[in-house]
Amino acid sequence: MPAAIIPPSILAAGSSFALIAIRMPDDAKQTLHTQLWNIANTLRGKMGADEFRDYILGFIFYKYLSERIHLFANEILKHDGVTFDELDEKSAEGKEMLEAIEKEAVERLGYFLKPAELFHKVAEKGARKEDNFILEDLAAILKHIESSTMGHDSEEDFEGLFEDLDLGSSKLGKTENQKNELIAKVLVHLDKIDFRLADTEADVLGDAYEYLIGQFASGAGKKAGEFYTPQEVSTILAKIVTTGKKSLKSVYDPTCGSGSLLLRVAKEVEDVGHFYGQEMNPTTYNLARMNMILHGVHYQRFDLRNEDTLEHPAPEHADLRFEAIVANPPFSANWSASEVLKGDDRFSAYGKLAPSSKADFAFVQHMVHHLDHGATMACVLPHGVLFRGGAEEHIRRYLIDTCNYLDAVIGLPDNIFYGTPIPTCILVLKKGREHPDDILFIDASQGFEKVGNQNQLRPEHIERIVTTYRQRRSEEKFSHVADLSQVQENEFNLNIPRYVDTFDEEEQINLDGVATQLAELEKSMRENDQVIAGFCVELGIKSPV
Repeated sequence: MPAAIIPPSILAAGSSFALIAIRMPDDAKQTLHTQLWNIANTLRGKMGADEFRDYILGFIFYKYLSERIHLFANEILKHDGVTFDELDEKSAEGKEMLEAIEKEAVERLGYFLKPAELFHKVAEKGARKEDNFILEDLAAILKHIESSTMGHDSEEDFEGLFEDLDLGSSKLGKTENQKNELIAKVLVHLDKIDFRLADTEADVLGDAYEYLIGQFASGAGKKAGEFYTPQEVSTILAKIVTTGKKSLKSVYDPTCGSGSLLLRVAKEVEDVGHFYGQEMNPTTYNLARMNMILHGVHYQRFDLRNEDTLEHPAPEHADLRFEAIVANPPFSANWSASEVLKGDDRFSAYGKLAPSSKADFAFVQHMVHHLDHGATMACVLPHGVLFRGGAEEHIRRYLIDTCNYLDAVIGLPDNIFYGTPIPTCILVLKKGREHPDDILFIDASQGFEKVGNQNQLRPEHIERIVTTYRQRRSEEKFSHVADLSQVQENEFNLNIPRYVDTFDEEEQINLDGVATQLAELEKSMRENDQVIAGFCVELGIKSPV
């Protein structure tokens, strides 16, 4: 078990959150990734990728909560000469200590676990040759984690977190013993891995969790877009919205998926005051909350909601304006586009709603509504938003001509998102722009590396995009700072080739030179024919020429 203690300042409810940038060595990190992926594959043959994802990530989360409270309680008990897992839960003294620890833990960590409920205790029982049935114990423990938060500020953040862990599923085995054997095997393997929670200078577990989420996304096909944005794209969005900032009061993602994009933003600054997000899929919403907690974000520092952002925006967020907004909304999703929504403050000023078959601009309007003055939003959208007509053209014109919010358009390579090969773009919008007379266009569509069936942005490609954005420079065949008048002349069509000329002129052909070469070739062929004819005469055969 870990011996060191998490400093109380890290756990304090009032402390702000800054993601630790120091990483573990690449070889150690790769070893950990391999270990976790091998454990995950223990379940692979039993169920689909999205299902065994929920089990393995849920068990990792339980192990994290267990080790975290173990460290926390040991800090409290260090002057009593006893460790948390040694407490006698039945003795009067033990009960008194546990009551004090529980009160402190629920307030500062948000939840509580008893010593007998610690992960390593359950794993040890599962490893026995006899009396090793743990399914009922495990189900009760997961339920207790949630119930320990009831009536406290952390209740909403822990409610239903383990609802996707169905320990009675037939996919785990035909009999209860088979199910128990499989789950025990997974827990025993996980118990051997050190997540180094006591090392506050290494985000070992958070890094591993992100790795697993990415691995599941790469194998989940079209469904991956529901919960994961490729890390390279997340990095670009995060660097853009944090340009010129050392800290953020708030960051928001209206389609937050697994929460990885929000957490990526935190890596670019020293401190983030509060994380906000909304996610429609309940399973993915649970994943996002786990991801936040696993990365050390205190439960009072994040507010994630489970609902349809466009149709049922979180009332808790209605009056909030955010300093940074990032998003990768579902591409060209369907939505109601109900006439009732024309009176919604998010859409009313535009006079038109996004088409019911393409909600892209509805998400943009929603984000603009929640964008604070002087703040930046960056979102990934399909290329069609740049040039499609009708209501989308009307909204595009309003954002540029009336509001002057559009700051930059960045074209990305195709086939970089899991489940779709289509080319995408990043729209950057600001309220109170530093450069109100122009819009930056970047064509980064050719900067990628082919990795298997997927195109990937390399660090040098990301660096070029971000540097160009921050320096706001024009570069031949890559970027162009266009005056607003140029955009108006193009009738607010933002198709990038209209602004960034990537056309390579074909080399001029010297026709006189070609004619001379042809004449010389013809002369050489005649001479060769004469030589061949002479050989044929000598051999007494018919000449082919």
